[in-house]
Amino acid sequence: MDIDAPIRLLGGISPAAFMRRHWQKKPLLVRQALPGVQPPLARGALFDLAASDDVESRLVVHRSVPDRPGHGWSVRHGPLPRRALPPLRQPGWTLLVQGLDLHVAAAHEMLSRFRFVPDARLDDLMMSWASDGGGVGPHLDSYDVFLIQVQGRRRWRVGRVADAAFVDGVPLKILRHFEPEHEWLLEPGDMLYLPPMWGHDGVAEGECATCSVGFRAPDRDALGRELLMRLGDVDDDELASAHPYRDPRQPATGTPGALPAALQAFARDAVQRLLDEPLALERALGEVFTEPKPKVWFEVGRARRAAGGVVLDARTRMAYDARFVFINGESFRAAGRDAGLMHQLADGRALTAAATARLSAGALALVDDWVVSGWLHGGSA
Repeated sequence: MDIDAPIRLLGGISPAAFMRRHWQKKPLLVRQALPGVQPPLARGALFDLAASDDVESRLVVHRSVPDRPGHGWSVRHGPLPRRALPPLRQPGWTLLVQGLDLHVAAAHEMLSRFRFVPDARLDDLMMSWASDGGGVGPHLDSYDVFLIQVQGRRRWRVGRVADAAFVDGVPLKILRHFEPEHEWLLEPGDMLYLPPMWGHDGVAEGECATCSVGFRAPDRDALGRELLMRLGDVDDDELASAHPYRDPRQPATGTPGALPAALQAFARDAVQRLLDEPLALERALGEVFTEPKPKVWFEVGRARRAAGGVVLDARTRMAYDARFVFINGESFRAAGRDAGLMHQLADGRALTAAATARLSAGALALVDDWVVSGWLHGGSA
């Protein structure tokens, strides 16, 4: 992708200009960002997918409660068999299916249009189908979002949020006070970008379907805990060289409930040593950000690589830094030509037959293992 070339998806500005002017700064409405767009999945097929154990789905229903504004909401989490869904003619309900890109090629292609943002930040494509009046109420997200209208019409009210308090006693995080600054009616092909923490409320006008491109925005403390867990995940061989705590100068104590200061210092030093290990944090970060989602699975052992190129499975997450290649939560050292070719695979999600043939014997053995694991597929790339 030429990040300096204007594209219709972003209203005639380049990805580089969009990231400077709008990303995490201000909304952008693009009329006919995707002209002639079709839903990645037909309504019936979406309903069938929501019944699967392999996807994350939700049913949100709203019934007006005149004397209690902001109430009347119910949420049911999937799997959702067809009989669990209200009649099509019933107003005010929405079905949301997460991770559509993991199951539907057209959804994966739509999500790939947004790879001007690093893959480590790109999360998934969600599709929502709504009956007339359906929505999830005025809310805000902690991450960026692109909202793509793929069928019917949806009216969006958007505004900055001065009071982020939520309505008490409802199963959704509905903003208690929401004062929109903008109101737009989106039709098929239109797209709205919103930075984090902008309030928005989308209501279907007739039957409609909307695709949402969401991004990963890990909480600092949660990421820190996950990284520390990953840093502390050592194998038996590494444990053989461990250094147990010793306290030959520990005196007798009359306060046995008190933690020894020497033990606290030992613990602090242990954590610091993990952090000081060369490249340990970088390695852990790459493994965390390429870890597949909990419900993702691969078909293992069903294929072998033939002579030809390779293509990443839609569910595979791959990344790299200056020293490592990361794939589906695992890390590998790479250098020289192998590193360059692996970087091509991560960036382009495919390698040509000619490029694959240039891999070293060791790297080629890795690729073969990944094909057997279902992470890669032989292709005509």
